[in-house]
Amino acid sequence: MLQDPIGDASIPCEREQPVILRQRTLAVAALAAAAAITLAGCSAGATASSGSSSSTNWSTETSAAAGGGMSALVAAADKEGQLNVITLPPSWANYGKIIAGFEKKYPKIKIVSENPNGSSADEVSAAKSQKGQSTAPDVFDIGTAVLDQNLDLMAKYKVANWDQVPANFKSTDGKWIYDYTGLMSIGYDSSVIKTAPKDLKSLLGSEYKGKVAIKGNPTQANEAASAVYLAALENGGSASNIQPGIDYFGKLKAAGNWQNVLPTQATVNSGETPVVIQWSYNNLAWGPAGGSSGNQNWKTVVPSGQALGSYYNQAINVDAPHPAAARLWEEYIYSPEVQNLYLAAGAYPAMLAAMEQNGTVDKSVLQKVGAAPKDIVQLTSSQATDAATLLSGKWAATMGQ
Repeated sequence: MLQDPIGDASIPCEREQPVILRQRTLAVAALAAAAAITLAGCSAGATASSGSSSSTNWSTETSAAAGGGMSALVAAADKEGQLNVITLPPSWANYGKIIAGFEKKYPKIKIVSENPNGSSADEVSAAKSQKGQSTAPDVFDIGTAVLDQNLDLMAKYKVANWDQVPANFKSTDGKWIYDYTGLMSIGYDSSVIKTAPKDLKSLLGSEYKGKVAIKGNPTQANEAASAVYLAALENGGSASNIQPGIDYFGKLKAAGNWQNVLPTQATVNSGETPVVIQWSYNNLAWGPAGGSSGNQNWKTVVPSGQALGSYYNQAINVDAPHPAAARLWEEYIYSPEVQNLYLAAGAYPAMLAAMEQNGTVDKSVLQKVGAAPKDIVQLTSSQATDAATLLSGKWAATMGQ
């Protein structure tokens, strides 16, 4: 159960998803628990190789077993010596620790991380513009709407524990698989904002003049789009009707409260963006739980009423310059140690239910974070596509950008 530091209520605690919940404020214990997680142990499915030819074409293999087993995959990835990731800030869902853990476990493979503050659209743009080059991204961590528009860029691959992931959390052909989810939340600097906002409607007040920002352009970034989806839910809309969310941001701009700046920890610390609507695990990482890099005055509120969560998707670039390393990364991501690192950041991992059942979940971390909500309703693929289409046509006209 998560304790609400604003009130006394205890509450039970993902791509695009509304949920009915009481008022919640996330505790920073989720981030603090990350320090207790280690990356010892082997990636799921790390069995001995049955032998593979040196001529194995990993760019077309759809599983480690098909290429000769995990030993063969590791050997091929070691030979490639590099993995290109994109749009993975170190503070995002514990990716700093996750990347460091991969490099420690596979010391012959260097991770090159590009454009950490980029969007899902930036991932696709890089894959297209750098196709055939050694700098192209090998893997994606990408929002549903952008994913669905670019499935031709995704390779088919199923990790060793594929069957442990719920059927509705993955594509049948292996092109994508959910990895983690958070809840859309409001982060604010309590040294600037004296009264904690209860919901997005609170942000229309005069106290928030020029202070409210979201994480990029909603036509390009899933996190920014999800802020619009949450606003829709608060203002009479639904997963199938996000127009009220666009209208809300029009009102926010008309009130003079909208700040058209890409917020970062630096803009928070400078006072430029004292209020940020973003995923709960990111707001938590920007606060005291972020340690020396966190803002001690930064607090996180998940609004009352309808909340919104969203799973991101893992996928492999069909033209990955390091195809074996890309597949090894996916095996690593779905290992219990990394799924537990997502959880420690306050992001619910896709394999949580299976891990609870087989005993691989870190129980102390789960206790601090709290159980995942049981009534989350995710936007369907068609709803996400329709929302993206509406944003593409209405956002610029409403916001003048």
